[in-house]
Amino acid sequence: MTIYDISEKAGVSIATVSRVLNGSSNVSPKTKQKVLDVINECGYSPNVFARGLGLDSMNCVGILCADSSDIYLAKAVYYIEQGLRAGGYNAILACTGYSLETRKSSLEMMMKQRVDCVILVGSSFIESNDADNDYIRQAAEKVPVMLLNADFNCPNVYCVLCDDFKSTMDATIWLLEHKRKRILYLYNSHSYSAIRKLSGYRSAILMKEMELNKNYEQFFEGKRDDIDGMRDFLLSLGKKKIDFDAILCADDSLASGALKYAKVARRNIPKDLAVIGYNNSILTITCEPELTSVNNHLEDQCNQLVKSCIQVLSGVETPQKIIFSGELVERYTT
Repeated sequence: MTIYDISEKAGVSIATVSRVLNGSSNVSPKTKQKVLDVINECGYSPNVFARGLGLDSMNCVGILCADSSDIYLAKAVYYIEQGLRAGGYNAILACTGYSLETRKSSLEMMMKQRVDCVILVGSSFIESNDADNDYIRQAAEKVPVMLLNADFNCPNVYCVLCDDFKSTMDATIWLLEHKRKRILYLYNSHSYSAIRKLSGYRSAILMKEMELNKNYEQFFEGKRDDIDGMRDFLLSLGKKKIDFDAILCADDSLASGALKYAKVARRNIPKDLAVIGYNNSILTITCEPELTSVNNHLEDQCNQLVKSCIQVLSGVETPQKIIFSGELVERYTT
């Protein structure tokens, strides 16, 4: 039996069950007795689930990310670890890679460390085939699971994310309204976030009553840090006679490659080529010219994730989904 089973039988939330087991006074006597009756009826032993309910807590949270060398993920892990430490929690980090099997095995290993909660950093943890997400459901039956930048409806799973769909749609519309009519969308992932961004780009094109042109949706298959490879990929599009006056990129690394392309191709930025990145990372101010990018408020997302994590572990009622809005930060590439 799990905490989810108890909440379902008692007709209350998981957080309410947690409050009862923690001895919180923020539960009505009637509700408290209802939960206790279910616990007694089912022979539930709090000690079995103590690590997930704040009882005999290890004060330790497991953090999983796919790739700690990725600028976005590395920064997120830093913000989360700092926030947990300030809140009195230690952290264990595991880098899982991008394959489903290594993510499953990494999560199983983390659960054996008696962590109080698990944080999954990045949208690559969510699979398009819903059955492949059962490993997350199984973990959530034992401890709270926090997801950064992904949306997943499941009991005891809490999501904090940016609205990547609307943010990318707004950036595309901004380019169209600034007389850019041949916008190339460049991406390098099929993650949940990447799919939402691509949908936002397509929606903006259709909203402006323009036809979708598959030549303007380009997927870069190289490594995430292969900036020269991104440059050469864009140069190859010119040889295929694919003409574009703007490049909207799914992240700032791709936009850096686009800037190297523009220099080699002798295209004036922003006069005849506009470039927009995504994430508003440190790369935006280290390149020349400085890069316009979508600020997805990563630090705020991470701070909120940590806040939600600590609230859940303390038995405080917590929203299961919190969504931030992205913001276009204009610099010299537009």
